[in-house]
Amino acid sequence: QVQLVESGGGLVQAGGSLRLSCVTSGRTFSVYAMGWFRQAPGKEREFVATISSSGNRKDYADSVKGRFAISRDNAKDTLYLEMNSLTPEDTAIYYCARRRFSSDSRALHDYTYWGQGTQVTVSS
Repeated sequence: QVQLVESGGGLVQAGGSLRLSCVTSGRTFSVYAMGWFRQAPGKEREFVATISSSGNRKDYADSVKGRFAISRDNAKDTLYLEMNSLTPEDTAIYYCARRRFSSDSRALHDYTYWGQGTQVTVSS
């Protein structure tokens, strides 16, 4: 059973920063690509960032490019999302997800396992 547990969310003022973490169970974390997605109230879940299994390839949604950074520590089975220059539009529940393949992807349907999410709220 694969489990993903996010943490690091919270309330922050506009312009602030947060670092999200996602710890995964199992000993095969380094084999699979990972991603971050978010869902704001009344909106569909959307892609934020993705990273290949080795960490060599990263991709970002245009809305977060230059402000967010995805990374992974394969020795710790942990995925990270560093979020800077936050705006109220970044308010959402943030989910980490794991693929069954090593290549990164923007598509929600390419991800098999999902965490429970962590709330990020940015006040103006």
